[in-house]
Amino acid sequence: MYRSDVTGEYLDRTAFRKAEKKYKIYYDHSRKKKLPKPVDLSEVIDFKSILESFSCNVELPEGVSVTKSDLDRHVFCLKSRPGFYFIPNALSTEEQCQWIKESLITFPLPPNRTNHNAIYGPIHDLFASAKEGKFLQFDEKAQEDDGVCLGSNVESVATVWKAADELGALKGDHSRKYISASVLLRKLRWSTLGLQFDWSKRNYDTSLPHRTIPDSLSLLAKRMAAPAMPHGAEFKPEAAIVNYFGLGDMLGGHLDDMEQDWSKPIVSISLGCKAIFLLGGKSREDPPIAMFLRSGDVVLMAGEARECYHGVPRIFLDQEHAEISHLESLFETEDGFPFLNYIRTSRININIRQVF
Repeated sequence: MYRSDVTGEYLDRTAFRKAEKKYKIYYDHSRKKKLPKPVDLSEVIDFKSILESFSCNVELPEGVSVTKSDLDRHVFCLKSRPGFYFIPNALSTEEQCQWIKESLITFPLPPNRTNHNAIYGPIHDLFASAKEGKFLQFDEKAQEDDGVCLGSNVESVATVWKAADELGALKGDHSRKYISASVLLRKLRWSTLGLQFDWSKRNYDTSLPHRTIPDSLSLLAKRMAAPAMPHGAEFKPEAAIVNYFGLGDMLGGHLDDMEQDWSKPIVSISLGCKAIFLLGGKSREDPPIAMFLRSGDVVLMAGEARECYHGVPRIFLDQEHAEISHLESLFETEDGFPFLNYIRTSRININIRQVF
């Protein structure tokens, strides 16, 4: 699904790569405090401002149109990118908080796979373990033998060393290792829901254990997908990828091309810190269009838009530009603080797809 079939110097010279470099975060190291270098955002489309203007005076900038839908939200299109739909503020604040919680607690649970599986094997209750300051134990020998390590919770640093001594790790057997659950949570980059994607073979492996997409997420995806669906057709959520972005992370230009029917949209939900999204053309040489993605925004890509390169070169984590104050107001409780602590420096993106 994330296809990149060209590499090397050619990539660095393409229009898409130049745009990525323009918006990527760079730091000024000449000061005592490391600060992001200023970036020119004057050419970035702001659908929040477009929505506000359209609601007041029914005016739209050149190249932008609005389409009819049954949603109680305005749906905008780009005339130069047929099949692309942008729904600003599609999710309420309560819905955003709900899906942030699900993305951290439920979505990484086995049998869903994450980027940690290859090294640590399936990990249960990662967010709860991180919240409680636990460590995870894994066995390097198991990893060497069959590529799977079994994770288990260890209460504290003191317990780590006590457990290690009991297991013989301090008596010559150094195969058992321990890692902070908080570190693993911060290194979480993706989880897969529904049909599982095999990244090595670049296809959906229907033989892998999996659960169906949660009903509530499926219903949300169907509702949001409606403006991009062919007349009379129904969107069938069968797989999803949840991306987790932290400080300095970016998603390079790629195509989502492993689903059979490109007339069906990819439903992309943004949560957390604001980002810049690049929507290119069918070639990396086509100059991409830059736009802001905020928490609660939904993007649909169907038909011709599925053939367009796209990516996320920048996440805004500073208080001025992240624009998550509405989330802070709901998460500022004892139970909500762990989620707030995470989302203040993170972005989550849920991409739901119909595979067949």
